[in-house]
Amino acid sequence: MRWFQKHDPAESSFERVVLPHLDSAHNVARWLVRDASLAEDVVQDAMLRALNYFGGFRGGDARPWLLQIVRNVAYNALAKRKQQAETSFDDDPPDALLELHDPADNPEVALGKLEDLRRLDQALAALTPELRECVVLKELEDLSYKEIAEVTGVPIGTVMSRLWRARQALMRCQTEGCEA
Repeated sequence: MRWFQKHDPAESSFERVVLPHLDSAHNVARWLVRDASLAEDVVQDAMLRALNYFGGFRGGDARPWLLQIVRNVAYNALAKRKQQAETSFDDDPPDALLELHDPADNPEVALGKLEDLRRLDQALAALTPELRECVVLKELEDLSYKEIAEVTGVPIGTVMSRLWRARQALMRCQTEGCEA
């Protein structure tokens, strides 16, 4: 007697269409919530929601669709955390960001890279969430203006304006310093 595992075609399609974007989902969550542990929770919740609502996915590129879910879950998690007054902010940048180093670097070069990462993190932290999410989606996730507009739910012109303002603020931060 042969035993066959029941196979759900929708589940297979979800794995093929959505799961390749899991790394992008985690990256966006980390930059939006700025907490590695909370980002993992956000991604897990977003993936469950994506699986539940996959039947409503109308085809096309699943990446903006998934990142929009991640964005919504992230902002809900932040609002819930703020409401519960359990948020504690510390001055440390995201832990994984600063732990990246090139083992071939000498200590002086490694320290310089670490300082560059700290300055970048401070500059990004100084941006409003709306500006930061546009920069992350464009520069780190390489989404088009149209895809960013889809994820954030704002017109393309607003995306372009936010990116311009974010880049101006980052340049100001580089020359004048910034406060997070």
